[in-house]
Amino acid sequence: MGHHSTWTWQELLVLLGGLWLWGASAQPTPPGPTRSPTPQLKFRLAGYPRKHNEGRIEVFYNDEWGTICDDDFTLANAHVLCRHLGFVAATGWAHSAKYGKGVGRIWLDNVNCAGGEKSIGDCKHRGWGNSDCSHEEDAGVICKDERIPGFKDSNVIETEQSHVEEVRLRPVVSGARRRLPVTEGVVEVRYKDGWAQICDEGWDTKNSRVICGMMGFPAEKKVNRNFYKRLKRAARTKGRSPRLGSRLASKSQPKQKRREDVGSRKRLFAERQQLNYRLHSVSCTGTEVHLSMCTFQFYQGNTSTACGAGMPAVVSCLPGPLFTSGSTHKKKQRQQQQGQLRIRLKGGAKAGEGRVEVLKSNEWGTVCDDRWNLLSASVVCRELGFGSAKEALTGARMGQGTGPIHLNEVQCLGTEKSLWSCPFKNITQEDCKHTEDAAVRCNIPYMGYENLIRLAGGRTAFEGRVEVKRGSKWGTVCSDGWTTKEAMVACRQLGLGYSLHAVTETWYWDASNVTEMVLSGVKCAGHEMSLSHCQHHGSSLSCRNTGTRFAAGVICSETASDLLLHAPLVQETAYIEDRPLHMLYCAAEENCLSSSARLANWPYGHRRLLRFSSQIHNNGRADFRPKAGRHSWVWHECHRHYHSMDIFTHYDILTPNGTKVAEGHKASFCLEDTECEEDVAKRYECANFGEQGITVGCWDLYRHDIDCQWIDITDVKPGNYILQVVINPNFEVAESDFTNNAMKCNCKYDGHRIWVHSCHIGDALSEEASKRFEQYPGQLNNQIS
Repeated sequence: MGHHSTWTWQELLVLLGGLWLWGASAQPTPPGPTRSPTPQLKFRLAGYPRKHNEGRIEVFYNDEWGTICDDDFTLANAHVLCRHLGFVAATGWAHSAKYGKGVGRIWLDNVNCAGGEKSIGDCKHRGWGNSDCSHEEDAGVICKDERIPGFKDSNVIETEQSHVEEVRLRPVVSGARRRLPVTEGVVEVRYKDGWAQICDEGWDTKNSRVICGMMGFPAEKKVNRNFYKRLKRAARTKGRSPRLGSRLASKSQPKQKRREDVGSRKRLFAERQQLNYRLHSVSCTGTEVHLSMCTFQFYQGNTSTACGAGMPAVVSCLPGPLFTSGSTHKKKQRQQQQGQLRIRLKGGAKAGEGRVEVLKSNEWGTVCDDRWNLLSASVVCRELGFGSAKEALTGARMGQGTGPIHLNEVQCLGTEKSLWSCPFKNITQEDCKHTEDAAVRCNIPYMGYENLIRLAGGRTAFEGRVEVKRGSKWGTVCSDGWTTKEAMVACRQLGLGYSLHAVTETWYWDASNVTEMVLSGVKCAGHEMSLSHCQHHGSSLSCRNTGTRFAAGVICSETASDLLLHAPLVQETAYIEDRPLHMLYCAAEENCLSSSARLANWPYGHRRLLRFSSQIHNNGRADFRPKAGRHSWVWHECHRHYHSMDIFTHYDILTPNGTKVAEGHKASFCLEDTECEEDVAKRYECANFGEQGITVGCWDLYRHDIDCQWIDITDVKPGNYILQVVINPNFEVAESDFTNNAMKCNCKYDGHRIWVHSCHIGDALSEEASKRFEQYPGQLNNQIS
């Protein structure tokens, strides 16, 4: 670093955190035929949040660090830059300042590499420092995590490297020993092989807010500093830590990290010289998503006399509703408060992540990702009771929503209490599509749930027999009643995404020495964070098949499909047909008629059918495939086709109070891509015993004029009803969101004609609007307002 060391330390203090990866060209850039000689370039990855092999790309040119604009950026550019950094190649690149906005110059714009260049300077570009971009367009790269053999950085930072990557709260009050989440404690940063403290001189609530946000909490609260001062004084006078909380280590870290602290966790505020201060003069604005984005200074050299007048920084945080322990009454109150929110997350695998949806005019809609960033995402996260944002996701990374897009170009300052308080633009039809739906991943408190579950025997880390820890004992889970919902919770607890399959026979995964069953009767709603939160038998186990052969298992996946019905088409195509019985023999064989049809005078007479088309879209991030493979599809001779799912859709006519008066169902005799969005190719076609499924971005159309695409309403009396259509009603196939599988319409039947209107996806309206819909008083005429 040599003569640049003075400004380098100052520069690093204000840059975004994470481990800087420094690299330099293996040799000075050779001059091109039309260019003046280029000085030696240096490169690094910056920004947060990120892994060590990805980040905002920054280049050191003309004694100044700067960024590269994302205009015309390609994977070939990323290949060249990743090689500069010592990686063999790039696997991707990022636009729109995904890793945060840089500072200083934007050195390059409109870069166009072929991919084989030895230096980024050899690629075509507008010229050094010639750019029409802002830092909102800073490019990032994702490099393949494989180093070039023998690559040596010419600018390696010494041990005293200026970054803060990992932060924890270490509890000090004895009552916090076994309680999770840890809401109060000493702030510590990872340093070398251990942890170091921060001097609290000048520490304020804005700093605490940033720490709490990182730990997954929406807000901070005042700390009783006098208590901690007494602890410090006691530690000084006795020369060792007081008993109070002395054996505590942070349980806010995974087990393998806690092992590293076995020796040190018996000393909290020990002798003064044992305090290892690392940072001081921390100054945050309160809107940062990570401590490394604040300004601070490092202690240099001997730190035994550091922080003379101060003490280690201590923070206390307020947990959100999901993570607050308390009475049932309080929990109900919190649920009611959550229900009044005008914002929600949909389609995420874990708590604190999902597509952002907002409520406007009693209808839920999405947010366009134009100018979507970590500041706006953090406002969403905190409003929902989580911490600051880990990621602000663009491009419908949590699946596409439906209905209106309510907000565009949201630009929060980060201090707002609600997303609705942020400046935004109202959407116009040309501005955005659902392929641009914004999403978030929030920081959530560490609860340790993943330490109570594991998979055994699978071919990959994403599958296996489920084993859970009850007390100090590991054991299996009874597979009686083990469905996709329970498997969803297991995969969420494991941190492995969504459930692809719920497995009820696991003899082929019998690779574990765990044979005892410790959990039975598990019944989940599907949204729980841990299997222990689901209903279960407790200590009185009951299981029909107790052998390990019938232990529950899962196959998890990072992505899942998401089916939903196109509601307007049902409304547009609904009509009544009186169909002669002699044309309904095949339909009767497949149970597509009401039970009274068995008593009819076959083949004479008719059945009254409510017919309509259903167009089923896959808006998720994985193809929808039938649960059963082709080998187990059932051939139906009458209709001469295979059924890949016995029940794919339920059709019901309900009274306003929810009583079912007529029903129908549809087997998936042909799941295929009828049509697709632009640039999406069809993959599934039923002809010639082809593969069945629905590709992401495609839809399957069941026309109104095919058999069983109806409800038999022969026995229904005139009146006002609700038409309900539910896709994948038995949860046979995993989806990222089951709450949007139902569609409802109001309908009036006068005995001769039917009027169907107000069709909508089941969770598309506010609670108030849904209640009005269900309490629909009926119509006196056929005029539908």
